[in-house]
Amino acid sequence: MGTGMDWLIIAVFAAVYTGMALGRWPGLAINRTGVAMIGAVILFVAGAVSGPDALGSIDFHTLSVLLTLMVVSAQYAASGFFDWIGNRITHMKLSSNGLLAGVIVVSGTLSALMTNDVVVWAMTPILIKGLMNRGLDPRAYIIAVACAANAGSAATLIGNPQNLLIAHFGNLDFGDFILACGIPAVMAMAMVYGVIAKSRLMDGNHAVIAPASLPDADQVVLDRPVLLKAVLATMALLMIFVFVEDRATWSLLIVAMLLLSRKLGTDRVLGMVDWHLLALFSCLFIVTGAMAQNPDISGLFRGILAGLQIDASGVLAALSLIGSNTIGNVPLVMLLLPLGPEWSENMLYGLAIFSTLSGNFLIVGSVANIIAVERARALGVIITFGDYARIGIPVTLISLVLAWGWVALAM
Repeated sequence: MGTGMDWLIIAVFAAVYTGMALGRWPGLAINRTGVAMIGAVILFVAGAVSGPDALGSIDFHTLSVLLTLMVVSAQYAASGFFDWIGNRITHMKLSSNGLLAGVIVVSGTLSALMTNDVVVWAMTPILIKGLMNRGLDPRAYIIAVACAANAGSAATLIGNPQNLLIAHFGNLDFGDFILACGIPAVMAMAMVYGVIAKSRLMDGNHAVIAPASLPDADQVVLDRPVLLKAVLATMALLMIFVFVEDRATWSLLIVAMLLLSRKLGTDRVLGMVDWHLLALFSCLFIVTGAMAQNPDISGLFRGILAGLQIDASGVLAALSLIGSNTIGNVPLVMLLLPLGPEWSENMLYGLAIFSTLSGNFLIVGSVANIIAVERARALGVIITFGDYARIGIPVTLISLVLAWGWVALAM
């Protein structure tokens, strides 16, 4: 290795992943998507990747399924489902700890069936309103929403983007994935409850007794036809993942069917799709693809990863924790899959579990955490870095130890 093109690929790769870690390039008003896009453009213009190679690097299968999940989630949001369920949770006659358990179960379960980011984005505002009506400090509950969404999403291969990437790479079975990853996900959700219930943020809430008659809140009206369509789409998507080999093509058919609507305009549905995230993934595929397709560079990185012995579950867990809280869990998985070792099925399950649960460590560990904190801030609820870390760090470390024990039995 040593050609000018080799060094250009390495320099662009380093600059892009530095941007992933920092969230921007210092001094510039640019986010992660812009960083990845500039890197991909430089590689293409310089001739480091050709047009066909760039297109070949993009995992359109994963992007298609992710788009489908976003559109299905948009259908639920448009029906008022998220507002309705958040309203119902906060109006149940439960103790503060009972309410916490309900929030965790609902957030984790929904995130296993939809993209966790969408669940957090939709549930946070209505929960804050209902919690404040009860006289409760919402901070602990909003952190619970984010942590439970991350934990619950680990259970299925459609729970989050990194699981989709891993499942497609290893052609993993939907049912086998749940059997392998479901138990660690449930244990992590239990840890979220255990840590938050004993945290300082819940001290004031324990003193609040749920009133016999809760304050009135805005009545949320469900659009039942729209909700029914969303439920049928979810059932169809699950059947596709269980019984169909060409999941991406059939998933896009669900998108087409959902767009055929008398009530929901195309602009409204597609306006809820996170196109920035899809663009980010596409550009990262091109940047990491340039590395993987270069035999000298990919050989160097494979040697480094082999020296780290990431086939050992403990090393993989540690690498996931560090990588997920620096460059992010999705960029980490994109980097490891093509440049890592010969991935066994059990190693892929381990990567899915560890990279997802590591996202609970700090606010910056996952997009879901950032969404929860920013949505809360917009409503006047300030969750500081320390507030989150005092919960996220013990939740993550305990969850990873339990998950490591589970994975070590199989790897």
